[in-house]
Amino acid sequence: MQQALPEKIRLLEILKKSGFEVPDFIYLTAEDFENENFGALADFLKKSCQSYKVIVRSAHPLESRFKSGTFDSLEVNADIAGIRYARNRIIALAKTAKKLNIARQQKFNNAPEIDPEDMGVIVMPFIEGVKVMAKRMGKHWEFGYTNEFAHKIQCESYITETPHDMTLLRLSEQIQDNLGFACEIEYIVSKIRDIHVVQAKDISRVELLDQDIDNRSVQLDGIRRIRKRRNYRERMIYVMNNKAFYLDIINRCEDLVHGWGDSARTIDDIVQRIDDYEAELRDFALKHERFGVLGFSIKIPDDLFQIANHYLDDSPELQKQLSRALYENQYKIDYFLSEADTIIAKDRIRLNLCTHDAYGIDTVRNPVWFVYWKYEKQDQVVSELAGLGFKTGDIIGIDIDMDERPTIYRL
Repeated sequence: MQQALPEKIRLLEILKKSGFEVPDFIYLTAEDFENENFGALADFLKKSCQSYKVIVRSAHPLESRFKSGTFDSLEVNADIAGIRYARNRIIALAKTAKKLNIARQQKFNNAPEIDPEDMGVIVMPFIEGVKVMAKRMGKHWEFGYTNEFAHKIQCESYITETPHDMTLLRLSEQIQDNLGFACEIEYIVSKIRDIHVVQAKDISRVELLDQDIDNRSVQLDGIRRIRKRRNYRERMIYVMNNKAFYLDIINRCEDLVHGWGDSARTIDDIVQRIDDYEAELRDFALKHERFGVLGFSIKIPDDLFQIANHYLDDSPELQKQLSRALYENQYKIDYFLSEADTIIAKDRIRLNLCTHDAYGIDTVRNPVWFVYWKYEKQDQVVSELAGLGFKTGDIIGIDIDMDERPTIYRL
């Protein structure tokens, strides 16, 4: 089965053809090692590798779906035995030292199942120098330095927005413009200060949460709280969007009435969707002792409620079953909200606190904060929050300034 060309190879070939200073390299597939197809490698070593060392870089066909640094690169002797050893070592590390790393990416980042034995490699001449990683973070470029010239002296890695040579900044801009997407670029700066491009990785689909804090925060309009004890709070949040939930219910009603969808919709399917939503709220509340709710849409829109509550009027028994579930659902949502100690939503949302909630020991230990934006800014603020990627399970930070203006951050 023909496998896709790894991203590393494709991007290096593009950059080399575009005139960037890319060292000579050769790509060997897993089949090349299996069939001992080393003729082209022997010619490459004779022609391009004057040093006694080469760098062997991992090049798995699925590697682009994993984080940078998941698979290893090794310096080895510039011969076939050394390169074979390097590939075996990279595969062994993927099965052992990197096994947990890979499994976590598969669980949390939707990385694919992978067979380390499909590992190909890139062979490049070894260039002694400083390794520099560059990527754009918001409005600024960051440059990470590591591996000083003298291996006997271990130097700490560091990150800066001001590279030692401004050529790195210009090159990074040119490379990103040439490729047409956000990328992470690896350079080797040799002892004589030549800058070699040795790797590029597409990071356009990667969330860069370490960028400038201003690019992942939103200032809101005000806060109401029972007790002014401190001006900062972090909470795990549940993102509530009851508008989207009701649109989904209405779509399911349409499927039922018109016979749309891949399979015949039943009233049980619709009620089960409501039950699943309530179970999701319950499970979240039981998992987190203290939590917040980010309300994209907390109050159920009246028009959507009326549509859902009357969509099945031509089938009274079905509509009765649906209406009962919808009314019960409103109570379940209220129960969930009453357990949250932080509500972030548009103004005009009111929480009724009974006497012991308002003045009892719980408000000393865990007072309710209601952070809000103005009603007329609903669409604008929700769009900003959605653009920052807030989702259930995120941790949110709330910082209140001297004027009682809250700013929320995605942490």
